Amino acid sequence: MAEEIINRVAQSKLVTFDLEELYLPGERVILDISQWLYEGLILREKEFRAHLQEIDWSKYHDKYVALTCSSDAIVPGWAFMLVTSKLAPFSKKVVQGNLETLETILYQEQLAAYDFSDFQDKPIIIKGCSNKPVPQNAYLMAITKIQQIAKSVMYGEACSAVPLYKKK
Repeated sequence: MAEEIINRVAQSKLVTFDLEELYLPGERVILDISQWLYEGLILREKEFRAHLQEIDWSKYHDKYVALTCSSDAIVPGWAFMLVTSKLAPFSKKVVQGNLETLETILYQEQLAAYDFSDFQDKPIIIKGCSNKPVPQNAYLMAITKIQQIAKSVMYGEACSAVPLYKKK
């Protein structure tokens, strides 16, 4: 008679934290302001403002926007602020940087609002694989929060987890 196979992972008190579940749905776009600079390098205020007046900002409705300048131009901070003032009534979020910066900030906000109280004194595994873009910084922010209350923290999958932290 064969022995019964017991799934010890399913019976454990291990709690899985999947950062992918905090991913905010919505389109992410990069807006490069170098297109509004003279020869892509020099910001001339009057011309810059004129370019901004010609744009239909409603096309950014409900989008997450990363503002960047792909040229080596020195752009004053007010230029990004001016573009943001045009985007703010339409977009969900505007940040200066690339898409990874945008995603990091979105996760930072999600993690700040997340209720970790269910993780109190429990073994936690932070799921490593995801189908959505989870920036590395999100994992760092997650363990910082989780290790304050968890019994232990691991990374990966239950069958092949890497131990990261254990409460003394």
